[in-house]
Amino acid sequence: MAVLAPADPGDAASAALDELSLNFTYGAPGAGNGSLSGDWYRRNQIHLFGVLLAILGNLVISISLNIQKYSHLQLAQQEQPRPYFKSVLWWGGVLLMAVGETGNFAAYGFAPITLIAPLGCVSVTASAFPIEHFLKDNEVRMSTTLAFAGTYLLVNFAPNITQAISARTVQYYLVGWQFLIYVILEILIFCILLYFYKRKGMKHMVILLTLVAILASLTVISVKAVSGMITFSMMDKMQLTYPIFYIMFIIMIASCVFQVKFLNQATKLYNTTTVVPVNHIFFTISAIIAGIIFYQEFLGAAFLTVFIYLFGCFLSFLGVFLVTRNREKEHLQQSYIDFGNIPGKIIYSL
Repeated sequence: MAVLAPADPGDAASAALDELSLNFTYGAPGAGNGSLSGDWYRRNQIHLFGVLLAILGNLVISISLNIQKYSHLQLAQQEQPRPYFKSVLWWGGVLLMAVGETGNFAAYGFAPITLIAPLGCVSVTASAFPIEHFLKDNEVRMSTTLAFAGTYLLVNFAPNITQAISARTVQYYLVGWQFLIYVILEILIFCILLYFYKRKGMKHMVILLTLVAILASLTVISVKAVSGMITFSMMDKMQLTYPIFYIMFIIMIASCVFQVKFLNQATKLYNTTTVVPVNHIFFTISAIIAGIIFYQEFLGAAFLTVFIYLFGCFLSFLGVFLVTRNREKEHLQQSYIDFGNIPGKIIYSL
């Protein structure tokens, strides 16, 4: 049976540090981080594979959202609309979304959080407008170009690290003092915001989306841990027998469920053209901070690299904000979501 750590505590710490030194590299002699040389691409092939998975996953998600939206509009035009969950087209959109989210999940096993998380702007910008709007509207083209220019800078200047995520690595990071301080601060902020939300009835969008962002930081940490350990198991040694894998899996599921709850509340109270860009910005910032603190993804990075990376984030944020701000509002005569008659449920109209 495999054991997680040697018997002696000193040996355990030493073994963990040795493993980290082998699995954690930043740059290489003679080639700077963010270089566009052939050496850079050869060193980062596995990262580029993760980027490709994330971009394709986000594009599939944007297609699935448009398919679901189209199915809702079709149902709304019927004289007697059916419940949306009885539509084959809607379920096709759900299936595509599952495929896209699987691609995003797998991407975290091949590339750093600070590289994958900001790529969510691809889904936001791709789903914001049909292609004919892109071809006709100069402002849409400009905002989309800004978003993708930011994405290009993110891909080229994200942390150039190669990190094999094993159970021992996750456990080592989990008890690090940086992460413990970070978690304590997050719990305090979360409890304070939850108090104002529940007890004081304060449902401001910033409060709701900050709660989502705090949970998102735990989600990306656990998603990368679970995906990384699955990848490590496929390429090297089995990691799924360690308890830490299932602990991170539970954290991933629980944080996702509560994220959806607060995000749904925000979309009910506020316009989606406002919620979408703010949520993307909050989520990305939270994910980047989590990657820096938990996985130490900017360890040893040059100042210019960090600056260009942050500038890329700014461009993608600006592009997403402009795209969603100028998105045409659809006015429907009635709600296009029909939940139908659910046995045992009574719906009250206020």
